[in-house]
Amino acid sequence: MAKSKILDTNKKTAEGLSKLLSDTFMLYLKTHNFHWNVRGPMFQTLHLMFETQYTELWTSIDIIAERIRSLDADAPGTFSEFNKLTSIKEEKGIPKATDMIKILIADNERVVKTANEVFPIAEKANDEATQDLLIQRINTHEKTIWMLKAMLE
Repeated sequence: MAKSKILDTNKKTAEGLSKLLSDTFMLYLKTHNFHWNVRGPMFQTLHLMFETQYTELWTSIDIIAERIRSLDADAPGTFSEFNKLTSIKEEKGIPKATDMIKILIADNERVVKTANEVFPIAEKANDEATQDLLIQRINTHEKTIWMLKAMLE
């Protein structure tokens, strides 16, 4: 593959990963907020579940950003950049515990959608490292969705 073609492919992959990073950061922030502010009979369970989730998200933020940098692109790192790129919407106020669960299900589904949108770009570029990262992120978010849905049954 010609050098300019590789640079163009890396740029497209990095742009997609920047959206994933932004979604992940905003989901991290929302999950941490819910951890702090959850109330009600499910408090202990959700408080601990949200902590596990935001801790995993925090770790993944660095992994995604480092992959962007390895593609020779700058990783977004400000709220204004994240807000411009994310599909995750900020919550107004503090929802009830069951609403927190529903919101986090929908937001994790959005992150999976974003990761799935980046996958064909990485696949076309034969970028196995990015494909592996995306598969791991999709698996993690799908497991989180399953666990959150189980709380509503």
